[in-house]
Amino acid sequence: ANPCSPNTPAPAKPGEKAARMTLNLVKLCVGASSIDDLARWQARPRHRKTRAGQQLAFHTTFQRPTRSEELQAGGSLYWVIKNTIAVRQLIAGFDDGKKADGSPCCVILLDLELHPVRPVVRRPFQGWRYLSADDAPPDLKRGAADQLAQMPAQMRRTLAGLGLL
Repeated sequence: ANPCSPNTPAPAKPGEKAARMTLNLVKLCVGASSIDDLARWQARPRHRKTRAGQQLAFHTTFQRPTRSEELQAGGSLYWVIKNTIAVRQLIAGFDDGKKADGSPCCVILLDLELHPVRPVVRRPFQGWRYLSADDAPPDLKRGAADQLAQMPAQMRRTLAGLGLL
């Protein structure tokens, strides 16, 4: 199984009858107009942290998700770009931090790899929302085998908005 798969169930704890399904987050990607734009933004050194020698992207949010343990068991952050869930990043963990004004915040640590997903239209919202593994859009296949992955992002958004994807 792919360790970055959004549908990989969390390992069962001793005594549990079945493994829980992975929990994910959905968050608006404010300021980015495309997956490439998000990648460029996260490539800047000031938007990265190191944890145990591993380079990670990060995003700050006002509060720590109450279900953070479930999110760390294989969950991903699904980014909404231009009203469409377009890409996900594996959640590597959470830290406490401070915003530029000194106020406390939660730091969501993210794997650097961006995984484009089948586009799903999403209305604007504030903060973040939980997303079950069953409701998470699947990753787009890499390579020429999946014509959807080869489509320009704008075309995928348009088709998804029309309910054709």
